[in-house]
Amino acid sequence: MSKVRALVLERQNELSLRDIDLPQEPGPGEVRIRLHTVGVCGSDVHYYTHGRIGPFVVDQPMVLGHEAAGTVDALGEGVTNLKVGDRVCMEPGIPDPNSKASRLGLYNVDPAVRFWATPPVHGVLTPYVVHAAAYTFKLPDNVSFAEGAMVEPFAVGMQAAAKAKIAPGDTAVVLGAGPIGTMVAIAALAGGCARVVVADLAQPKLDIAARYQGVIPVNIREKDLVAEVMRLTDGWGADVVFECSGSPKAWENLFSLPRPAGTVVAVGLPVAPVPFDVSLASTREIRIETVFRYAHQYERAIALMGSGKVDLKPLISATFPFEEAIAAFDRAVEARPDDVKLQIAMPDQA
Repeated sequence: MSKVRALVLERQNELSLRDIDLPQEPGPGEVRIRLHTVGVCGSDVHYYTHGRIGPFVVDQPMVLGHEAAGTVDALGEGVTNLKVGDRVCMEPGIPDPNSKASRLGLYNVDPAVRFWATPPVHGVLTPYVVHAAAYTFKLPDNVSFAEGAMVEPFAVGMQAAAKAKIAPGDTAVVLGAGPIGTMVAIAALAGGCARVVVADLAQPKLDIAARYQGVIPVNIREKDLVAEVMRLTDGWGADVVFECSGSPKAWENLFSLPRPAGTVVAVGLPVAPVPFDVSLASTREIRIETVFRYAHQYERAIALMGSGKVDLKPLISATFPFEEAIAAFDRAVEARPDDVKLQIAMPDQA
């Protein structure tokens, strides 16, 4: 352990930039990474404002941040897939490789997973982090560190698209044009959807989503979403509906959006249980899928970005220097309608 400067959530509503003891030497199978860019995620902000997410409670100081990219700085024993100087991004959850979930390939739902910035595990808003080499991925030369720090939320979109079992030419609906909703729309288009209707209350967010070819923005303050989807599909309904807002209200008429035998994918997490019409879903044989983080998506996400088929740069709204990290979080709390993704540039350690 060594003392390093970090952004620490001391307790609910209290952040500080201070020194804290964190591991600095990689062990067998690990690498040390000098952080370059870290994204501000909604879960980080939720821990800041609420002090908990479900059963995960901040009861001791915790370093925030889990969307990250940087440069390999040191190798632990036995690491052969990476070398010093490699530009990388990191998958933040490390499961138990021997758990039943991992052996089934479902490591994202392993109860023993250790996920950055999830109590009691520290995050990466600090100059260096030690991480498992197996969950550290090289970035293509044409993918920037800022884009590399977007792989983590984009992997959620990739997981949602995979769970939807999209067929080429499908029509999808995405509820919520926040960072995850927009990335789900991008992943759905990359996965074969011909068009994606993105619905939200905030016109600036819809304008950003509409930059992507194939996105049809719908401001639900001005238009009835069910009527608009039916108009676009000649009364048939969408093949896939992704609920990404986390709003309980979104579930009130959710099953009126998909076609018969269509699919609903729950991505957003409401803070409390929500009622929905089981009879309507059953009589139309709506398939319901759920998403929790992602598994086996990083390499696919990076490949799409490296190929040029996916460009996430338009989603980066502002970048703050590390010394202004608290200001970055306070801006995220504001939830400005024209903000999608805020990022923090870490100090140069070279």
